[in-house]
Amino acid sequence: MESLKRTRIVEILGEKMAITAGTKVNLKGWVRTKRGNKSVAFIALNDGSIIHNIQIVVDLSVFDEQTMKLITTGSCISVNGVLVESPGQGQAFEVQASEIEVYGTADAETYPLQKKGHTLEFLREIAHLRPRTNTFGAVLRIRHAMSFAVHKFFNDRGFYYLHTPIITGSDAEGAGAMFRVTTLDAKNPPLTPSGEVDFTNDFFGKPTNLTVSGQLEGELGALALSNVYTFGPTFRAEKSYTPRHLAEFWMIEPEMAFYDINDNMDLAEEFLKYLVNYALDNCMADLEFLNKMYDNELIERLRFVTGNAFQRLDYTEAIDILMASGQKFEYPVDWGTDLQSEHERYMVEKHFKKPVILTNYPKEIKAFYMKQNDDNRTVRAMDVLFPRIGEIIGGSQREENLEKLTNRINELGIPEKDMWWYIDTRRFGTAPHSGFGLGFERLILFVTGMANIRDVIPFPRTTQNADF
Repeated sequence: MESLKRTRIVEILGEKMAITAGTKVNLKGWVRTKRGNKSVAFIALNDGSIIHNIQIVVDLSVFDEQTMKLITTGSCISVNGVLVESPGQGQAFEVQASEIEVYGTADAETYPLQKKGHTLEFLREIAHLRPRTNTFGAVLRIRHAMSFAVHKFFNDRGFYYLHTPIITGSDAEGAGAMFRVTTLDAKNPPLTPSGEVDFTNDFFGKPTNLTVSGQLEGELGALALSNVYTFGPTFRAEKSYTPRHLAEFWMIEPEMAFYDINDNMDLAEEFLKYLVNYALDNCMADLEFLNKMYDNELIERLRFVTGNAFQRLDYTEAIDILMASGQKFEYPVDWGTDLQSEHERYMVEKHFKKPVILTNYPKEIKAFYMKQNDDNRTVRAMDVLFPRIGEIIGGSQREENLEKLTNRINELGIPEKDMWWYIDTRRFGTAPHSGFGLGFERLILFVTGMANIRDVIPFPRTTQNADF
């Protein structure tokens, strides 16, 4: 084949349309379909750069019959040809092929994506191939765009990206559902005289786990650099089969010195609106596909978020509203109970009809690090609630008072010896500070309109599933 620099399909069919008719191009990609008659073949080619396929028109009198037999759905080819205006409807251009090279074949009898209309459940069983479908191509491109937007948002506002440890000796959430990291013999670990596992000779010399959050370490960075954020993988060993939980997922956690709870809410609202607007401005072709195929209210819902000021109210007010609503909830509502998704969605979708930020939760249902209010009953927590998702962000003003923090740690039975480094930040130059966490996959669920969190991460890790 004549050596030409490869052109990506997005350069032809994307909004910028950088290539003009009459240009000789080289395209490389995977065959979605092949059809035609004895004289001409039409190949739909996709290279992952855009959801749209480009049509390759092949004059069969010019090409070897054996080569054409190798071109089937799923095969990978390189095509040289001339870009021409398409006479058919659906796209502006097509390519008249002059040369074709087959890189990789795909047997029509065994290729799992030979037919259209596979269920999402089936595609989870072949996660190694599902990125080649329109659905997962769209999801993964949106996921990339959202990742970029996260970094751009914080960078443009003077935040510093902090890499926090994946292996940790602390449990930031106090949930206990953590994956242990050890080099000890699983079948015959060393024991102490009392019969407990002896970690003295383990790699770190103490029990360690995969992190559930980078927040605590993020606070250390904020109390030196003022504004930082983390964006990395986190792990929770919960045996949950719900469509909202993963064992491995990504978290975005900004921490800001000198921010109070109101500053924290302002940043969270600005952040979420920025991300959704970025998707609307940069991912419209993929959003339109998902809107058509999975959720015909998706784009409307995204604009609903960007077009409304978030409603802010106290947890106590929310409880009063829920109790007076007349709604029959699966989980009863009373002051002191943790709100469930059904309660959160009622507030957003039916009562206020806009995103909601709840504040001042009972301290007994929140983590030890949250700043206590003067009433000694509530803490300066905040949860941002979205339509269809419920809680999408959780955060708080952090407790900067040394005495109050240590008292709370002792109340909850957390060993001070394990938290000495965290407590030290309140001993030496303490400062008011706040932060929040956004589960990245929850964000992608919202932006794509997908219903199951396993479908918005390339390789989902759930209980009994660690393949590919």
